[in-house]
Amino acid sequence: MAFKSDLIVRFAEPADCNALFELVQGLAEYENLSHAVTGNSSTLKEHLFGSPKYAEAILAEYAGQAVGFALFFHNYSTFLTKPGIYLEDIFVLPEYRSQGIGKALLIKVAQIAVERDCGRLEWSVLDWNEPAQAFYRRMGASILEEWRICRVTGEALRELGKGRV
Repeated sequence: MAFKSDLIVRFAEPADCNALFELVQGLAEYENLSHAVTGNSSTLKEHLFGSPKYAEAILAEYAGQAVGFALFFHNYSTFLTKPGIYLEDIFVLPEYRSQGIGKALLIKVAQIAVERDCGRLEWSVLDWNEPAQAFYRRMGASILEEWRICRVTGEALRELGKGRV
């Protein structure tokens, strides 16, 4: 890593939410999903630091600038009977990639999982994102080809919640 001593990886604070949301927008742009971003930094702040607290975030800073983040929350494994951590997003600005920042973020989340006696750390990766898949494999991750993500959103979620299925 070219600037290891200048890199700070830390828990996000309420004052970081504007920078975090800009990174979320950068991630959406990278994934060609900018149109899917409907939230804002205020709601992100409420969910990260309000009550209840829905998620946690780690921020990577270089020279005082937010250059990457990881956002995660707890899940639970009934088979392991242990909590786990689900890594919702990890992102490093393109101009700061291949310098160890993503690795530092992933290591920090793994350390948190170990400290909290979690049974696993897991996340999803887009099927077209070969660079990310290669990176995750280098970090020791297995990509579970036999599992599929199920999702219910928007009107379908409201209908399911009303029992109209």
